[in-house]
Amino acid sequence: MPESKHADDFWQEFEASTGERVLARGIGQYVSGWQQFDESGEKSLWGLVIATSGGFRFHHFPKTGGLLGAFGTGGKTPKEKTLFIPASKIVSAVFHTETRWYKKLLSSDSPVLLIRYFDEKSGSEKELRLSSVHQPDGSGGSLAEALADFTSC
Repeated sequence: MPESKHADDFWQEFEASTGERVLARGIGQYVSGWQQFDESGEKSLWGLVIATSGGFRFHHFPKTGGLLGAFGTGGKTPKEKTLFIPASKIVSAVFHTETRWYKKLLSSDSPVLLIRYFDEKSGSEKELRLSSVHQPDGSGGSLAEALADFTSC
């Protein structure tokens, strides 16, 4: 079966399980801004970056195999990790990539998706930061555009 068929099946199942339509998707690396991940020292998590009709999701699938699989994980079973920000809590979303040629040449900064959201627990705005955000179309802008639509309501 072609690779794209598997991907199409995955996204259809995702939409069916969440009850939300996928507006934009990609892959990215969690950097900071989600209390549960930050408190447990979770850094450098790679996962799916998804804008849906219901909000924003980051879904990390645990890595198994390679050296971890060969030597075990020290008794810990890797777990999937998910964060969800409802559309009503998203304040703004900006995709930033360096556009000045001399900065690109001298910097190793990856594209960054910044999502400001209202955190009910703390009663304040927080900023979620994801780096190296890439989408199938080669950009990350449509993720920010899909999320920005929530803030104009």
